[in-house]
Order: sequence, then structure tokens, then C-alpha cells
Amino acid sequence: MFSECSDLQLPQKLLSTTNSLRNSVATYRELTQAMKGSLYHEFQTDLPAAEVWEVYGGLLIGQLVPQLLPDMLSKVELVDGDGGVGTVLLLTFPPGTPGLESYKEKFIKVDNENYVKEAIVVEGGFLDYGFTKYLVRFEITDKTDETSVIRSTIEYEVDEEHISNTSFVSTTAVATIAEAITRYIKEQKSSEQAPKQTSEK
Repeated sequence: MFSECSDLQLPQKLLSTTNSLRNSVATYRELTQAMKGSLYHEFQTDLPAAEVWEVYGGLLIGQLVPQLLPDMLSKVELVDGDGGVGTVLLLTFPPGTPGLESYKEKFIKVDNENYVKEAIVVEGGFLDYGFTKYLVRFEITDKTDETSVIRSTIEYEVDEEHISNTSFVSTTAVATIAEAITRYIKEQKSSEQAPKQTSEK
């Protein structure tokens, strides 16, 4: 049977090797942690969650973003699907966008009850820069009956050789989209209410 042996009982050379292995394991763990990451952004709206989800939950958001933010996204094309799980979109970015020309994303979760949607990059874009996973999650939650929060989360994994490319990951785009979509919905509501108020007079 093996008996317990403290570091003091180990020969010096073996002790040195053991410490070296411990350091290697620690370094590996640090690299593993650095290879995965996530960022999130929250935007509070004065709109009910259901109204925000009408845009975020299906294909409408892909139609609106190039119209509202043409400097951020040139075009979104439907490759496959109807807006539900399995839908594939091709996103094309304006010329000069750092590190991005286009990529395909696939909807892997569309929860119409809890207002949660997940899309993962399946071709091009971040995958060409050493990322093995790039996922965007949108969650729309009620704060009150008339207010809600848009939480946008980015989860990513990147191989060791391209860890420096994590600097490409930012919530700036999803934050700008949340603000633009909220403004759009409010403007639509205002334009719909205006004729009613005029007719009442």
C-alpha cells in the first residue's frame, strides 16, 4: 500500500518536478479561463416586455436594424427558416467594419413565453478569427406592467493562439440596437395614437 508522503520527504529533484507540474497546471487553468468569456448590457425601457418582444422575438429585428442603423449593419438576409429555432440569417456589414464582412447565425433558442432568444454564429465572422463559439442572447424582462429591461449577453470561446482577438468582443452594437429599437417602437405607438386623438376631437 502507498503511504502518504509530504513534500519534505520527497527527494529534491522529485520535489522540483512536482512543483513544476503544479505550476503548469495553474498556467493551464488560467489559459482555460481566458479562453471563455461573456459580456452583457442592460437597457431599461418604458415599454411593456411583450411589445419589445414583438420586435426581438422574430425576424423583424433583422429587417429594422439595417434601416435604423445602416452604419452598423448593411443587410440581413433570410437563408433558412421562418424565425423560429433553426432559422439561419446572413448578416452583412458596411465596408470598413473592423474584422467583419459578413457571417451566418442560427437561432438555437426562441422562448416566446419567457422572452429569450439565442443566436450562434455558424459561418464566417468571428469564426474566422479563432473563435470557436460566439453566441448572442436577448432576454426581455418586465420591471412593471409598463416598463421592461433588454438584457443582451455575448458568450464566446476562442482558441489559445487568438486570445488577443477577444478585444473584438463588445456590447456596443447590442446596446445601440436596444436603444434604436426602443425608440422605433415608441415612435410607432405615437403615430398610431395621433390619428385616434385627432378623430376624437
